[in-house]
Amino acid sequence: MTPEAPQMPEWLTTLAEKARNMEVDPYLRPPATGGRRAAILVLFGEGPLGPDLLLIQRSDAMRKHAGQPAFPGGGLDEDDDGPIAAALREAEEETGLEPAGVEIAAVMPELYLRHSDNRVTPVLAWWRDPSAVHAADPREVASVERVPVAELADPANRVMIRSPDGYKSPAFHVRGLLVWGFTAGVVDRLLSLGGWEKPWDRNRVEGLPAQVISLAARD
Repeated sequence: MTPEAPQMPEWLTTLAEKARNMEVDPYLRPPATGGRRAAILVLFGEGPLGPDLLLIQRSDAMRKHAGQPAFPGGGLDEDDDGPIAAALREAEEETGLEPAGVEIAAVMPELYLRHSDNRVTPVLAWWRDPSAVHAADPREVASVERVPVAELADPANRVMIRSPDGYKSPAFHVRGLLVWGFTAGVVDRLLSLGGWEKPWDRNRVEGLPAQVISLAARD
């Protein structure tokens, strides 16, 4: 007999309600018109160290967002029936995950990225029946990681990153990855909404590594 897949945990249903109704920072609010519609899959699972998040490291060969850690996702295609379908399709293409094992928890408010003119809808989900994942499309994805929330919340792994223009934002050193930018901003907000955030030193500031700056300059 096949064991039943675990039900969505209460902590995630609580997080989903908060995330669904979260206030969007003014600089991330989308304009009334324009922008390319996109979606990301914010997928929580239950691993050996507790709740975890599925992240990818984008290939250095990509023209946009090269080398950056990210949530699986991308632009909406004409055939996609909204952001949920797009997020699941992109995640399957990038990591090989089986969409049937994913349960949608919430569609979060749309976030706007000015530098790329993308209107991004985060789709919060529960990995009810985890499947094997890998860099399914090496042209776009260098590696795939399930990163424990405990490691993301660990104050020792948290820093502020200073961009070349002087702007400072939260970042994470986890699993050999430097998670920064938009992805780190979403993670930072989820840690707060989920009650996982611990006091950390916001005066610990690092500059972006030269290789990251070089890759980011392609955007």
